[in-house]
Amino acid sequence: MEIVAKKAIDEKKPRKSVTVFAGSGRKQRGLTYAAARRFLDNLESYGDVQGEIVFLSECSLGLCRGCKVCFERGEERCPLKGDRDMLIEKMMASDGVVFATPTYSFQVSAIMKAFLDRLGFVFHRPRFFGKTFTSIVAQGLFGGGKIEKYLDFVGGCLGFNTVKGSCITALEPMTEKDRRKMDKALARQCRRFHKQLIEPTLAAPSLLQLMGFRMGRTSIKQTLGEDKRDFVYYRDRDWLESDYYYPTRLGPLKKAVGALFDWMAARKYKRPEPAPRLITMASAAEQAAEENDKRPTQTTARGDAS
Repeated sequence: MEIVAKKAIDEKKPRKSVTVFAGSGRKQRGLTYAAARRFLDNLESYGDVQGEIVFLSECSLGLCRGCKVCFERGEERCPLKGDRDMLIEKMMASDGVVFATPTYSFQVSAIMKAFLDRLGFVFHRPRFFGKTFTSIVAQGLFGGGKIEKYLDFVGGCLGFNTVKGSCITALEPMTEKDRRKMDKALARQCRRFHKQLIEPTLAAPSLLQLMGFRMGRTSIKQTLGEDKRDFVYYRDRDWLESDYYYPTRLGPLKKAVGALFDWMAARKYKRPEPAPRLITMASAAEQAAEENDKRPTQTTARGDAS
Protein backbone atom coordinates (compact mmCIF):
# COMPACT_ATOMS: atom_id res chain seq x y z
CA MET A 1 0.00 0.00 0.00
CA GLU A 2 2.83 2.42 0.86
CA ILE A 3 4.49 1.82 -2.51
CA VAL A 4 1.21 2.42 -4.37
CA ALA A 5 0.61 5.62 -2.39
CA LYS A 6 4.14 6.86 -3.09
CA LYS A 7 3.68 6.14 -6.79
CA ALA A 8 0.42 8.09 -6.83
CA ILE A 9 2.15 11.05 -5.20
CA ASP A 10 5.01 10.90 -7.70
CA GLU A 11 2.54 10.87 -10.60
CA LYS A 12 0.90 14.04 -9.28
CA LYS A 13 4.25 15.79 -8.91
CA PRO A 14 4.97 18.04 -11.93
CA ARG A 15 7.66 16.65 -14.18
CA LYS A 16 10.75 18.55 -15.19
CA SER A 17 10.82 19.51 -18.86
CA VAL A 18 13.98 18.90 -20.91
CA THR A 19 14.38 19.97 -24.54
CA VAL A 20 17.12 18.74 -26.85
CA PHE A 21 17.97 21.04 -29.77
CA ALA A 22 19.49 18.74 -32.39
CA GLY A 23 21.72 20.23 -35.06
CA SER A 24 21.79 17.26 -37.42
CA GLY A 25 20.12 17.40 -40.81
CA ARG A 26 19.76 13.63 -40.80
CA LYS A 27 17.10 13.82 -38.09
CA GLN A 28 16.38 10.29 -36.84
CA ARG A 29 18.94 8.48 -39.00
CA GLY A 30 22.25 9.55 -37.50
CA LEU A 31 24.46 9.16 -34.46
CA THR A 32 23.42 12.54 -33.05
CA TYR A 33 19.79 11.48 -32.80
CA ALA A 34 20.68 8.05 -31.41
CA ALA A 35 22.73 9.65 -28.61
CA ALA A 36 20.11 12.33 -27.86
CA ARG A 37 17.32 9.76 -27.77
CA ARG A 38 19.27 7.47 -25.44
CA PHE A 39 20.05 10.41 -23.14
CA LEU A 40 16.36 11.36 -22.92
CA ASP A 41 15.32 7.73 -22.38
CA ASN A 42 17.72 7.55 -19.42
CA LEU A 43 16.31 10.80 -17.99
CA GLU A 44 12.69 9.77 -18.44
CA SER A 45 13.39 6.46 -16.68
CA TYR A 46 13.63 8.45 -13.41
CA GLY A 47 9.91 9.11 -13.72
CA ASP A 48 10.08 12.84 -13.02
CA VAL A 49 11.29 14.12 -16.41
CA GLN A 50 9.60 14.53 -19.77
CA GLY A 51 11.70 15.19 -22.84
CA GLU A 52 11.39 16.53 -26.37
CA ILE A 53 13.75 16.68 -29.35
CA VAL A 54 13.58 19.74 -31.61
CA PHE A 55 15.26 19.35 -35.01
CA LEU A 56 16.80 22.69 -35.95
CA SER A 57 16.79 21.63 -39.60
CA GLU A 58 12.99 21.85 -39.51
CA CYS A 59 13.09 25.44 -38.23
CA SER A 60 13.42 28.69 -40.14
CA LEU A 61 16.51 30.46 -38.85
CA GLY A 62 18.31 32.27 -41.64
CA LEU A 63 21.88 33.52 -41.37
CA CYS A 64 22.83 36.41 -39.10
CA ARG A 65 23.83 39.48 -41.16
CA GLY A 66 25.94 41.11 -38.46
CA CYS A 67 23.89 44.32 -38.53
CA LYS A 68 23.99 44.60 -34.69
CA VAL A 69 20.39 45.81 -34.55
CA CYS A 70 19.61 43.22 -31.85
CA PHE A 71 22.54 44.50 -29.76
CA GLU A 72 21.73 48.17 -30.03
CA ARG A 73 17.98 48.53 -30.56
CA GLY A 74 16.57 45.16 -29.45
CA GLU A 75 16.10 41.65 -30.80
CA GLU A 76 12.50 42.37 -31.82
CA ARG A 77 13.87 44.69 -34.54
CA CYS A 78 15.94 41.95 -36.20
CA PRO A 79 15.31 42.06 -39.97
CA LEU A 80 15.30 38.25 -40.10
CA LYS A 81 11.96 36.64 -39.40
CA GLY A 82 11.50 32.98 -38.60
CA ASP A 83 11.45 30.58 -35.66
CA ARG A 84 14.11 32.15 -33.44
CA ASP A 85 11.63 33.53 -30.91
CA MET A 86 9.72 30.25 -30.80
CA LEU A 87 12.94 28.39 -30.00
CA ILE A 88 13.84 30.88 -27.26
CA GLU A 89 10.37 30.45 -25.76
CA LYS A 90 10.94 26.68 -25.70
CA MET A 91 14.23 27.22 -23.88
CA MET A 92 12.57 29.54 -21.37
CA ALA A 93 9.77 27.03 -20.77
CA SER A 94 12.24 24.16 -20.20
CA ASP A 95 13.89 23.25 -16.92
CA GLY A 96 16.78 21.69 -18.82
CA VAL A 97 18.28 22.25 -22.26
CA VAL A 98 20.63 20.09 -24.36
CA PHE A 99 22.50 21.16 -27.49
CA ALA A 100 23.31 18.10 -29.64
CA THR A 101 25.39 18.36 -32.80
CA PRO A 102 27.44 16.23 -35.16
CA THR A 103 31.04 17.19 -35.90
CA TYR A 104 31.24 18.81 -39.33
CA SER A 105 34.64 20.11 -40.51
CA PHE A 106 35.86 19.92 -36.89
CA GLN A 107 33.11 22.27 -35.66
CA VAL A 108 29.41 22.29 -34.86
CA SER A 109 27.06 21.75 -37.79
CA ALA A 110 26.05 24.72 -39.94
CA ILE A 111 22.47 24.72 -38.63
CA MET A 112 23.69 24.67 -35.01
CA LYS A 113 26.07 27.56 -35.71
CA ALA A 114 23.25 29.52 -37.38
CA PHE A 115 21.13 28.93 -34.28
CA LEU A 116 23.91 30.13 -31.95
CA ASP A 117 24.51 33.21 -34.09
CA ARG A 118 20.82 34.11 -33.90
CA LEU A 119 21.19 33.94 -30.10
CA GLY A 120 24.06 36.42 -30.20
CA PHE A 121 22.19 39.10 -28.25
CA VAL A 122 21.61 36.65 -25.38
CA PHE A 123 25.37 36.50 -24.85
CA HIS A 124 25.11 40.25 -24.18
CA ARG A 125 21.91 39.90 -22.15
CA PRO A 126 21.89 36.41 -20.50
CA ARG A 127 18.61 35.11 -19.10
CA PHE A 128 18.58 31.34 -18.47
CA PHE A 129 19.68 31.46 -14.82
CA GLY A 130 18.72 28.46 -12.70
CA LYS A 131 18.14 26.20 -15.72
CA THR A 132 20.34 23.17 -16.41
CA PHE A 133 22.36 22.75 -19.60
CA THR A 134 24.56 20.11 -21.18
CA SER A 135 25.84 19.13 -24.62
CA ILE A 136 26.17 16.03 -26.76
CA VAL A 137 28.69 15.93 -29.61
CA ALA A 138 28.74 13.07 -32.11
CA GLN A 139 31.92 12.36 -34.09
CA GLY A 140 33.27 9.72 -36.42
CA LEU A 141 36.96 10.01 -35.54
CA PHE A 142 38.25 12.98 -33.52
CA GLY A 143 37.90 16.72 -32.85
CA GLY A 144 34.65 16.58 -30.92
CA GLY A 145 36.21 17.12 -27.50
CA LYS A 146 36.94 20.78 -28.27
CA ILE A 147 33.41 21.25 -29.58
CA GLU A 148 31.97 19.82 -26.36
CA LYS A 149 34.04 22.31 -24.32
CA TYR A 150 32.91 25.11 -26.64
CA LEU A 151 29.21 24.26 -26.21
CA ASP A 152 29.59 23.96 -22.44
CA PHE A 153 31.17 27.43 -22.46
CA VAL A 154 28.28 28.71 -24.57
CA GLY A 155 25.79 27.33 -22.05
CA GLY A 156 27.47 29.23 -19.22
CA CYS A 157 27.51 32.46 -21.24
CA LEU A 158 23.77 32.16 -21.84
CA GLY A 159 23.21 31.92 -18.08
CA PHE A 160 22.67 28.16 -17.63
CA ASN A 161 24.03 25.93 -14.90
CA THR A 162 26.28 23.81 -17.11
CA VAL A 163 26.82 20.09 -16.65
CA LYS A 164 29.84 18.69 -18.50
CA GLY A 165 28.80 17.28 -21.86
CA SER A 166 29.71 14.08 -23.69
CA CYS A 167 31.54 13.37 -26.93
CA ILE A 168 30.31 10.16 -28.59
CA THR A 169 32.59 8.41 -31.12
CA ALA A 170 31.28 5.84 -33.57
CA LEU A 171 31.25 4.97 -37.26
CA GLU A 172 28.29 3.64 -39.20
CA PRO A 173 27.09 1.03 -38.83
CA MET A 174 27.68 1.31 -35.08
CA THR A 175 29.39 -1.69 -33.54
CA GLU A 176 28.16 -3.27 -30.35
CA LYS A 177 31.34 -2.13 -28.60
CA ASP A 178 30.74 1.49 -29.61
CA ARG A 179 27.12 1.23 -28.50
CA ARG A 180 28.15 0.01 -25.05
CA LYS A 181 30.67 2.84 -24.75
CA MET A 182 28.02 5.37 -25.78
CA ASP A 183 25.47 3.99 -23.31
CA LYS A 184 28.01 4.10 -20.48
CA ALA A 185 29.07 7.70 -21.21
CA LEU A 186 25.48 8.92 -21.55
CA ALA A 187 24.42 7.16 -18.35
CA ARG A 188 27.12 9.02 -16.39
CA GLN A 189 26.17 12.31 -17.99
CA CYS A 190 22.49 11.65 -17.29
CA ARG A 191 23.11 11.10 -13.58
CA ARG A 192 25.00 14.40 -13.29
CA PHE A 193 22.38 16.25 -15.30
CA HIS A 194 19.44 14.81 -13.36
CA LYS A 195 20.98 15.73 -10.02
CA GLN A 196 21.43 19.35 -11.11
CA LEU A 197 17.99 19.40 -12.74
CA ILE A 198 16.13 18.23 -9.64
CA GLU A 199 18.07 20.47 -7.25
CA PRO A 200 18.75 23.67 -9.25
CA THR A 201 21.00 26.22 -7.62
CA LEU A 202 22.35 29.68 -8.30
CA ALA A 203 26.00 28.92 -7.74
CA ALA A 204 28.60 31.47 -6.70
CA PRO A 205 30.51 32.63 -9.80
CA SER A 206 34.02 31.53 -10.63
CA LEU A 207 36.68 34.22 -10.97
CA LEU A 208 36.36 33.98 -14.76
CA GLN A 209 32.58 34.43 -14.60
CA LEU A 210 32.96 37.30 -12.16
CA MET A 211 35.46 39.00 -14.46
CA GLY A 212 33.13 38.60 -17.43
CA PHE A 213 30.22 40.18 -15.57
CA ARG A 214 32.09 43.03 -13.88
CA MET A 215 34.09 44.13 -16.91
CA GLY A 216 31.12 43.76 -19.25
CA ARG A 217 28.83 45.62 -16.86
CA THR A 218 31.29 48.47 -16.31
CA SER A 219 31.95 48.86 -20.03
CA ILE A 220 28.20 49.13 -20.64
CA LYS A 221 27.87 51.65 -17.82
CA GLN A 222 30.78 53.74 -19.10
CA THR A 223 30.17 53.72 -22.84
CA LEU A 224 26.43 53.26 -23.48
CA GLY A 225 23.35 55.33 -22.77
CA GLU A 226 19.57 55.07 -22.55
CA ASP A 227 19.30 54.65 -26.32
CA LYS A 228 21.10 51.26 -26.23
CA ARG A 229 19.26 48.06 -25.35
CA ASP A 230 22.17 46.53 -23.41
CA PHE A 231 22.23 49.54 -21.06
CA VAL A 232 18.46 49.44 -20.49
CA TYR A 233 18.52 45.66 -19.92
CA TYR A 234 21.23 45.98 -17.25
CA ARG A 235 19.65 49.06 -15.67
CA ASP A 236 16.20 47.48 -15.35
CA ARG A 237 17.70 44.47 -13.53
CA ASP A 238 19.88 46.61 -11.23
CA TRP A 239 22.97 44.95 -12.73
CA LEU A 240 24.78 48.27 -13.11
CA GLU A 241 25.40 48.29 -9.35
CA SER A 242 25.03 44.63 -8.29
CA ASP A 243 27.79 42.18 -7.35
CA TYR A 244 26.66 39.65 -9.97
CA TYR A 245 23.74 38.73 -12.23
CA TYR A 246 21.80 37.33 -9.27
CA PRO A 247 22.08 37.59 -5.48
CA THR A 248 24.99 35.47 -4.32
CA ARG A 249 27.50 35.44 -1.52
CA LEU A 250 30.98 36.62 -2.44
CA GLY A 251 33.83 36.03 -0.04
CA PRO A 252 36.37 38.76 0.79
CA LEU A 253 38.71 37.64 -2.00
CA LYS A 254 36.03 37.75 -4.71
CA LYS A 255 34.72 41.08 -3.43
CA ALA A 256 38.20 42.56 -3.72
CA VAL A 257 38.84 40.98 -7.12
CA GLY A 258 35.42 42.15 -8.35
CA ALA A 259 36.24 45.73 -7.35
CA LEU A 260 39.56 45.37 -9.18
CA PHE A 261 37.77 44.24 -12.35
CA ASP A 262 35.46 47.26 -12.11
CA TRP A 263 38.47 49.57 -11.76
CA MET A 264 40.27 47.98 -14.71
CA ALA A 265 37.20 48.25 -16.94
CA ALA A 266 36.60 51.87 -15.90
CA ARG A 267 40.15 52.75 -16.99
CA LYS A 268 39.86 50.86 -20.25
CA TYR A 269 36.35 51.91 -21.25
CA LYS A 270 36.20 55.65 -20.66
CA ARG A 271 33.17 57.73 -21.51
CA PRO A 272 33.49 59.02 -25.06
CA GLU A 273 34.36 62.69 -25.39
CA PRO A 274 31.69 64.93 -26.93
CA ALA A 275 32.08 65.19 -30.68
CA PRO A 276 33.84 68.40 -31.75
CA ARG A 277 31.62 71.08 -33.23
CA LEU A 278 31.69 71.01 -37.00
CA ILE A 279 32.79 74.42 -38.27
CA THR A 280 31.25 75.51 -41.55
CA MET A 281 31.57 78.80 -43.45
CA ALA A 282 28.22 79.94 -42.08
CA SER A 283 29.05 79.06 -38.48
CA ALA A 284 32.46 80.74 -38.80
CA ALA A 285 30.77 83.93 -40.00
CA GLU A 286 28.29 83.80 -37.11
CA GLN A 287 31.14 83.31 -34.62
CA ALA A 288 33.04 86.29 -36.05
CA ALA A 289 29.92 88.46 -35.83
CA GLU A 290 29.40 87.45 -32.18
CA GLU A 291 32.99 88.36 -31.32
CA ASN A 292 32.64 91.77 -33.01
CA ASP A 293 29.47 92.47 -31.01
CA LYS A 294 31.30 91.73 -27.75
CA ARG A 295 34.14 94.18 -28.47
CA PRO A 296 33.89 97.66 -26.80
CA THR A 297 33.15 100.53 -29.16
CA GLN A 298 36.33 102.45 -29.93
CA THR A 299 36.17 106.22 -30.64
CA THR A 300 38.71 107.99 -32.77
CA ALA A 301 40.53 110.67 -30.81
CA ARG A 302 40.83 114.02 -32.60
CA GLY A 303 43.70 116.08 -31.33
CA ASP A 304 47.01 117.48 -32.20
CA ALA A 305 48.36 114.98 -34.59
CA SER A 306 51.82 115.36 -35.95
